[in-house]
Amino acid sequence: MDTLIHDLRDITIRSISVSEMNNNVYLLTAKASGAQLLIDAADDLPAIQAMLADSAADTAAEPKLALIATTHQHWDHVRALPALVEATGARTAAGTDDAEALPVKVDVLLGHGDAGNFEGFDVTSVHLRGHTPGSIAFVYQDPDGPAHIFSGDSLFPGGVGNTQNDPARFTSLLDDVTARLFEAYPDDTVVHPGHGSPTTLGAERPHLGEWRARGW
Repeated sequence: MDTLIHDLRDITIRSISVSEMNNNVYLLTAKASGAQLLIDAADDLPAIQAMLADSAADTAAEPKLALIATTHQHWDHVRALPALVEATGARTAAGTDDAEALPVKVDVLLGHGDAGNFEGFDVTSVHLRGHTPGSIAFVYQDPDGPAHIFSGDSLFPGGVGNTQNDPARFTSLLDDVTARLFEAYPDDTVVHPGHGSPTTLGAERPHLGEWRARGW
C-alpha cells in the first residue's frame, strides 16, 4: 500500500488509516535532513513501523523520528503511543490541558501558537478548545503551496468535532475553528482530519453559518 499522500518541496507527508475507527496517522519527513514528525500514534504499531520504513525513500539522509505529537487525549488516538515511544525513543508532545491524560510522559507541552522547529521544516500548534480541553491542530506551511492542517477531531468535512451536545463546548470549538483556522488561512489550505478523508478550508467555509445554526 502506498502511504505517500503529498510530495512537497521540502517534506513528504505519508498517512495510514488504522483500527476499526479508521484513525489517521500522519508522518512528515524532511527531505534534506530526514527529521520526522509523527502525528497521532493511534493504533497498530506494525503498520506505523511499516510506514516509517517506507519513508526511507523520502530522504537521502537517515530518517529520524524526532517527535510524536498527539492531537488530543482520546483513547483511540493514543493506543500505539506507549509502544512506539518504547520502540523509537522519540520525544512526545501534546496540548498542555490534555497531557496528563496521555498514557506516556509528555516531553513538550503545547499551547496556542507554539512553533516546533525540525531540521528542514516548522510546524505551528493551534489550540482548539471544545472537543477536549487541550486539543491541538498542527499546521505546516508549504513554501511553494497551500498550508496543511492536521486537525485531529476538531474539524472534519461537514463540521466540527463531537462536543457531546454541550452548547458551551460546541460554541467554544466553532469559535476557535472559525478564528484560528478559517480566519487565519486561505481557501486552498488542506485539512487532514483525525478520521476519514481530507478537505479544504474553501470547501467547508460556506457552511460555517449552517453549523452554528444547527448546533453541531
